[in-house]
Amino acid sequence: MNRESRRAISREYFSRDRLAAHHFRSFNAFLNRGMQEVVDEKETIDTDIGDKEGQEPVWVELGNVRVTTPRVREADGSEELQYPQEARLRNITYAAPVFMEMTIVRGGADEEEHIVDQAETKVGRMPVMVGSEKCNITGFSEEELIEIGEDPADPGGYFIVNGSERVLMTSEDLAPNKILAEEDTKYGETIQVAKTFSQRRGYRALVLCERNREGLLEVSFPSVSGSINFVTLVRALGLESDEEIVHRVSDDPEVVKFMLENLEAAEVQSTTEAIETLGQRVAQGQGKNYQLKRANYVIDRYLLPHLHEDGVPEEEVRLNKAFYLCRMAEACFELALGRREEDDKDHYANKRLKVSGDLMRDLFRTALNKLARDVKYQLERANMRNRQLSVSTVVRSDVLTERLEHPIATGNWVGGRSGVSQLVDRTDYMGVLSHLRRLRSPLSRSQPHFEARDLHATQWGRICPSETPEGPNCGLVKNFAQAMELSQNVEDERTLKRELSTMGVRGIAGIDTLERTAGD
Repeated sequence: MNRESRRAISREYFSRDRLAAHHFRSFNAFLNRGMQEVVDEKETIDTDIGDKEGQEPVWVELGNVRVTTPRVREADGSEELQYPQEARLRNITYAAPVFMEMTIVRGGADEEEHIVDQAETKVGRMPVMVGSEKCNITGFSEEELIEIGEDPADPGGYFIVNGSERVLMTSEDLAPNKILAEEDTKYGETIQVAKTFSQRRGYRALVLCERNREGLLEVSFPSVSGSINFVTLVRALGLESDEEIVHRVSDDPEVVKFMLENLEAAEVQSTTEAIETLGQRVAQGQGKNYQLKRANYVIDRYLLPHLHEDGVPEEEVRLNKAFYLCRMAEACFELALGRREEDDKDHYANKRLKVSGDLMRDLFRTALNKLARDVKYQLERANMRNRQLSVSTVVRSDVLTERLEHPIATGNWVGGRSGVSQLVDRTDYMGVLSHLRRLRSPLSRSQPHFEARDLHATQWGRICPSETPEGPNCGLVKNFAQAMELSQNVEDERTLKRELSTMGVRGIAGIDTLERTAGD
């Protein structure tokens, strides 16, 4: 291909506003699907009304949620369409009203359920990305943009909060729900570790499977101090017989030998004993019934939460968790035998990027939980004062608005992250484009992290090899390559799994292997 052809292709590529397209696609997907999915996860707001005798329980059912286009409310109470330039000049937020269907239901086991009040109400205001589907200037011609004071060459892809232009930094993180095997040094000796960041509905749990100095497997996960014997945990999940446990890990003679050592050192021989042992760990000093209840709650809630699926029986979910742990154990043994290499954390197949829509989804989930707590409080207070329960009086719209605007204005995000939102670099046009295509690593700037800062071979064609700052941010703050296209998440995971099943992929290990191959 000659130089003129390359120039023609480049000119055509960049004439279609592609430089901030990943922000638009992600935020539009959040508005169209992500918000409703978060509301569907929440589903209901429960209250304490009905705990006392003689009272019927009351709860709120959540329905459809929608966002309109940005509007500004004037001092006389009137509402008008709002444009980005107006928000900049008046130091206000470019935001749109959010409406949600809410139904207050009263009833219970003895009494028939009946609707107290049902309405679509305004629950708050959400900052809208300039140039997104809901932006008022989308589809305007150059002349129309100039007429309302907008720059036709402005790429968009940022928010305007209190008059300041804020861009959400694309965040780089390790891939969730994927087994990564590595060697670690503990007490002066090398041990093998398989880990996975299990993520579901905003909750992220680190699950570790370690092969210690004696060759025994131990598992650690949130809410349980220390580590638990591998065989004890898989038996608690429903894999009882020695033969089944070994078969699920591997049929390789060398690995079977390692597994037999683990089975000989096993503390328990049945599922009942295993759950009792786990209960003594998680609720030490409590009554036996409470220990059993707590043990069941812990393994259902905190162990590998990504394997939960609505409508799937509990026994099946637990078995899937046991099979997944067996896959992690196999990864440890393969690493010890030299059958596999350590997983490279800096390989881009093991990374995922959180763009504007993903970050806003995390924010909206937290804001909705805050709104739910406030609605619960308002309902209980109104009920205590014998007032009429209505949707319009129990919803305070400033609760959601504050939770959405404040993090974007300050950059302090949910989960303790800071610097997620930054002021748009308006030094020049190239500075704006560069800032919109920047990504940041969650690693600390004060630590060396030499390998993470290095240019990795898999970044070719994805990350610019030269555009990175000098000093402590070197290699941790990066920029996308010029013609890089960012793919979106799969819309329906279940459909993908069904397709894989029809292609002959069987079991979790098979899907995990396919994910790794596709990433490579």
